[in-house]
Amino acid sequence: MIKVLHNNSCSKSRGILEFLDENNVPFEIIDFVENPLTEIEMKTVLKKLNMNVHEIIRKNEAVFKEKFADKTLSDEEWIKVLIENPELIQRPILIKGSVAMVGRPIENVKFFIEK
Repeated sequence: MIKVLHNNSCSKSRGILEFLDENNVPFEIIDFVENPLTEIEMKTVLKKLNMNVHEIIRKNEAVFKEKFADKTLSDEEWIKVLIENPELIQRPILIKGSVAMVGRPIENVKFFIEK
């Protein structure tokens, strides 16, 4: 089963859920805005994504521009920022076993669910 780290205010995230549903792919929704990830969960997701924390920060978000654009923080500090400001996390993130991906573009999601 695929786990989807989901932000309901994001049209791309809602679109991925619709795509999975239409293609009869079983999935579990994890609303990371309503239920923020723990530090350990965030680190686990980053490891499964094979990405560093800077790669999953949404730098176009207003909160990033207002509070963090001029900051130089350590990876640990950025993880805490993302936990406290989950709207800054790229989404959706799909997790299948020991691997994960940011669910864009849709072509990559198709490949991900087929492997």
